[in-house]
Amino acid sequence: MANINDYKIIGKKSSKYFELLAKELEFDYSNIDSKQLERLGFYLFIIEHLTPLNDILDITDIVSDTEFNSILFNEKFDDFGIDAITINEEENHIQLFNFKYRNKFSVGKQSLNETILSSKFINALITENLTKLEGKTKRGAKKILEKLNSNDEYRISLYVVSNEDIEIKNKDHHLEQLENTYGLEIVTIGLEQISQFVSLRPSPIHSELIVDNDAIMSFSESSISSSKSYILRLPLSEVIRITCNEIELRANYAIEDLTPLSNVNIDYSVLFDNVRGLVVKSKYNENIYHSLKNDPSKFFMYNNGLTLTANDIRAESVNANKKVKLSLDSIQVLNGGQSLRTIHSFNSSDSKHLEDYLSNSEILVRIFKTSKDSELNNKIAEYTNSQNSISNVDLKSLRSEQLQIEQYLDEHNIIYSRKTGDTGLDNSKNYRHKISMERFGQILMSLRGMPERATNQKKSIFDKYYNDLFLSNKFSLEECPKLVEDYFNIKKEYEKVKSSIESSEQKVFYILYLQSKLEEPIIDLINTLEKIIQEYIPTSGKTLTAARKLIQLNFKTFLDSQVLPTTN
Repeated sequence: MANINDYKIIGKKSSKYFELLAKELEFDYSNIDSKQLERLGFYLFIIEHLTPLNDILDITDIVSDTEFNSILFNEKFDDFGIDAITINEEENHIQLFNFKYRNKFSVGKQSLNETILSSKFINALITENLTKLEGKTKRGAKKILEKLNSNDEYRISLYVVSNEDIEIKNKDHHLEQLENTYGLEIVTIGLEQISQFVSLRPSPIHSELIVDNDAIMSFSESSISSSKSYILRLPLSEVIRITCNEIELRANYAIEDLTPLSNVNIDYSVLFDNVRGLVVKSKYNENIYHSLKNDPSKFFMYNNGLTLTANDIRAESVNANKKVKLSLDSIQVLNGGQSLRTIHSFNSSDSKHLEDYLSNSEILVRIFKTSKDSELNNKIAEYTNSQNSISNVDLKSLRSEQLQIEQYLDEHNIIYSRKTGDTGLDNSKNYRHKISMERFGQILMSLRGMPERATNQKKSIFDKYYNDLFLSNKFSLEECPKLVEDYFNIKKEYEKVKSSIESSEQKVFYILYLQSKLEEPIIDLINTLEKIIQEYIPTSGKTLTAARKLIQLNFKTFLDSQVLPTTN
């Protein structure tokens, strides 16, 4: 169960997010009290973890909360209970957010009895009459209706998020109406789940266990090597014990009474190096639950297993050479984090599950001795996860070149966010910018002369184009800080002219490209791009939006023909 320390850590993380945003907006927050800073930053912190958005300015654009927009932008409109709206077009998923930030820590689960969403917002969606809505709320509702009325199938979720553990009781009939009309899914997220987001460098986790000789196989790179790794067949009750948050239980390999294990939680420190973040709800997790409850004896065959690393593995034969005792130092779960979370969740959901199901289920566990070789750790994480549905960005996040970029940019007070939720290597440092791996890859692609591919082929950045962008002699580590500065300077210029020129990430990438070709002020490049967007007529003769034009190779060719001759 999450405690007051988790509450405080999340408060500090949230404040950090707001401070980063304030830096980008050049916003003076000296008159805002600390709890207000936490509340406003909490929105940014949560949205980054629950949506595909990872750029702090992009996240800010979807926050519709009345107070947030009034304080930061002096825009005053009623949010009608919707604090943020985003649409994930790749997953066909509409996400609505309602935040409940509490100023004091409360023990135990709190019931939400108040109205979550305003009936005005719900009625606006159901009647498709948006006249009573304003600002970002109206723009978001309009986009929602466009998607719901399209031929594509969209699912819609409402996330009710609080920094205390919550449950919803007595849902009002308006909310039930939205559930019935659009199949709305309500997801509650409280302190316990949010605490899993926080990446803090953990203390080493040590565990001990005993396995039968026929349940263990050793491996070494050569016949003369003394360094061995192991493949095990472990009961899930043992997996729970060696990864739990009780030091004494992790060391108690001879445990006979399993009752104490029904009250433990996972020690999230073992997942620090796991490439995949928390997935709040997924079909995969539901399948694990189903397998555990309905076919526990076959779980070994249904699950891919866990991959662990340890700085040291000590093995000795015991019980007249019938068993092997293993002592594991500094273990990390690099693959199978979702399985491990779900196993622990299944265990804690009912005290009977341990005896009835988990003790009768086994899983394949691979444990590699890596000493303190971070490069080897990273490769194991990448290669063992590459068989699963994990994004290429996550897989590449542990590569040595990405760690070098992170460290180099950190020296220039820039956060290079390799993982969701990163707020810098040094909590005491006053950072100027935060850039995600994915966004930095898009910057590199634009500067390689492919701004038209930076948005619609961004998945290829960390796959097909990765070596050329990050590993070729065209890449310069020393230039990285300037590239980030250029990106944010362009964003600021667009902010200055937002009343007359609409900004987009696509346009920013084109300006980066033009900037590499032309020595002109940013505002002149912005005007040049707008002029060419207006002049360009596609070969089909159809009328296209600016966004559709910018992803066409023919547009890029037309742009080059108009601007490159001026450099001769």
